[in-house]
Amino acid sequence: MTLIPGDPLAHRALESLLRAEANVRRRLAADLEREGLSPSGFFVLVLLTSAGGELELRALRHRMQTSKANATEVVNTLVVRGLAQRRRLPEDRRAVAVCLTPTGTELVDRIFPEHTAQVEAVFAALDEDEKRSLAAICSKLAA
Repeated sequence: MTLIPGDPLAHRALESLLRAEANVRRRLAADLEREGLSPSGFFVLVLLTSAGGELELRALRHRMQTSKANATEVVNTLVVRGLAQRRRLPEDRRAVAVCLTPTGTELVDRIFPEHTAQVEAVFAALDEDEKRSLAAICSKLAA
């Protein structure tokens, strides 16, 4: 059987997108892995830092745009490593907040500047208009 895509250009765009995503992820993950962090774990630490150090788990999951199971797994790993902790909210004992620990805060403060430099280096191949276009295209595909 011969496979003939209905929209060959869409398939080519998908292949290019997947290759680019894998390459960018691989380049950015190397530094995080040296710290024993997954990209998802680092993302959670950055989200918590940006939120003042604490977020309700439901809000964190919403910002991560992931499943409850995935968010729980990432948070569990951070808790085991002493980078975050959970606490019950006094106003609703069913709800849980995730908080940065001092160790988690120190790690973000230490590696975020280097990570930012890596992101800038990875995207240096694009000019400002291309970065805006890429962001817009990705947002459109993610909607």
